[in-house]
Amino acid sequence: MLPPLSPAEEKLLLEFADPEAPSERGGALSASSLIALLANAEFHGVLPIMLRKLREIGEADLPNDAALRQQLSGLRDQATLATGQSMLLQYHGDRIMKALAAKGVAARIVKGPVFAGKLYRHAADRPFTDIDILVDPASIGEANNVIAECGFKLASGEAESHELQEFKWLEKENSSLLIELHGNLVHDTGMRRRLSLGFRELQIIDGGGADTPASLLTIAIVHAAGGHKFHRLQLCIDVLQGVRALQSPEAEARLLEAARMTGIELELATVLNVTGRLFDEPRAIALANRIKPDLSIRLAKWLITGNVLLRVNSRDKMRSRLSRDAFRWVQRLARPRPYPA
Repeated sequence: MLPPLSPAEEKLLLEFADPEAPSERGGALSASSLIALLANAEFHGVLPIMLRKLREIGEADLPNDAALRQQLSGLRDQATLATGQSMLLQYHGDRIMKALAAKGVAARIVKGPVFAGKLYRHAADRPFTDIDILVDPASIGEANNVIAECGFKLASGEAESHELQEFKWLEKENSSLLIELHGNLVHDTGMRRRLSLGFRELQIIDGGGADTPASLLTIAIVHAAGGHKFHRLQLCIDVLQGVRALQSPEAEARLLEAARMTGIELELATVLNVTGRLFDEPRAIALANRIKPDLSIRLAKWLITGNVLLRVNSRDKMRSRLSRDAFRWVQRLARPRPYPA
């Protein structure tokens, strides 16, 4: 269980987690507050952002506390290793993508390194622990063969992987290197009758481009609500940065059209609503409100609140878990909305 945070400290955690928020307030904190905030930031996947901001504040303005200094030293070493791991993963991802292209297999890397490079001013703010490659379902067999030829071994059950449209591969000489091959970014079979986000859908959203703001934000929304059930703040930071990348009414319109096409209107309304309220981002809330609410959207917004995300691993973690599990059932039971192709 994480060290508890007061409401004021929870607000500070959100400020530290926001890549664009100023960092000056951290210098006035006590050592015990900073130690608790660092532990929560590490759990929520936003530690690199907080460590960067503490460097910007400067060592001289931080409390002169031995326990805090020791914790900071260890966490900075971990962050350096995480950056190196991300670079190594990027190398192998690029190598596999070249091999796929040589075989004529259309593919794209999604999430991790793409988010880091496209959505974050400081790429090191968004380390990643695997490489996600998306292909058309018809190409899964050939893509799997290519990944195996690149020195990786399948680490997930074949039957289950086909059902989930997700294959996990580990490098034979270094099992810390994980490649995930996807035929669809929606893995829950109960949800896939209503929503789908695959290679072809992303091509349509991009409209001849590559990794457009609308497609990146669509992926971030599905990642937060379709894969991990809001289990840490990093998911919402990706969404927050995705909203900031939408620079025009045309990009916003493309996002909303993408939501209708892929069936993620429920997820978009829920994720943008909670992200906007957590980080005081009115554009996110306004975009969420452009989806006409039905019973499932109203219920989802009621279930997924800022406290549910902040207290995933706190004394209120059971309440958070129940809310997030209930949200998953809302997703599975929600009716598909008609979409004129």
